[in-house]
Amino acid sequence: MQNYTQRKEIAEAIDAADVALAHLGTAREYLSSAGNWGIIDIFGGDLLTNLIKHGKMRKAERAISDARVALATFSRELRDVDGLSSIHIDDFLTFADFFFDGLIADIWVQSKIKQAKAQCDEAIRRVSEIRTKLTYL
Repeated sequence: MQNYTQRKEIAEAIDAADVALAHLGTAREYLSSAGNWGIIDIFGGDLLTNLIKHGKMRKAERAISDARVALATFSRELRDVDGLSSIHIDDFLTFADFFFDGLIADIWVQSKIKQAKAQCDEAIRRVSEIRTKLTYL
C-alpha cells in the first residue's frame, strides 16, 4: 500500500510528464509545418515561403528549449518515485544557422528537420511509456 508521500511523488511525476509531452507535441507540430514549407521551398518557393519556413523553425527551437527544461523537471521528479530511475533523453538537435538558400542547403535543412521530428517522436514515445507505468504504481 502506498503512503501519501509516494502517491504525491507519482502525481508530481505524471504532471511533469504531461508538461514535457505538451512541449514535445508543440515542437513536433512546428517541425512538421517547417518541413512542409521546406518541401514547397525546394520545389519553387519564393521569399515568403522561405520566411514562413524559418519562422516555423524558430518556433520549433523555442518549443524544443521549453521541452528540454520540462524533461529535466520530469527526470528530477522520477528520481523521487520508488522503483523508477531517471530517464536519459538525448540532446535534441540544435539548429544551426539556416540563413543560406539554394537547393542543396534546402535539402540539408529538410534532413535536419526530419531528424529533429524523429527525436521528438522518440522522446514522446519514451515519456508516454514511463507516464503509463506511473499511472499503475
